[in-house]
Amino acid sequence: QVQLVESGGGLVQAGGSLRLSCAASGRTFSRYAMGWFRQAPGKEREFAAAISWNGGRTYYPDSVEGRFTISRDNAKNTVYLQMNSLKPDDTAVYYCAAGLVVSGYFTHASEYNYWGQGTQVTVSS
Repeated sequence: QVQLVESGGGLVQAGGSLRLSCAASGRTFSRYAMGWFRQAPGKEREFAAAISWNGGRTYYPDSVEGRFTISRDNAKNTVYLQMNSLKPDDTAVYYCAAGLVVSGYFTHASEYNYWGQGTQVTVSS
């Protein structure tokens, strides 16, 4: 069992930056690929970033490529999402997720086993 707790959300002006953190419980954090998803009001949850168990591989959709960076510190059981050049369209609840993996990462929500409660990110224009 893995419990995930996100933090770092808030209100920021367009062009600004935020760093989200996701702290995981348990001693097997390094066995999990981690991902960030987001869901805006009235929209489906969408993939935002993914990282492999050792941080060696990352993947982003075109909508955030070059602006978001996912990273992890397995010693601290924490995954991060650095978000730069934020736009109003980035406004959403951001969720971190953990998926048990042998190698690689996942880009679909159905592939993840555990989810955090979410943290709100609001970008004003």
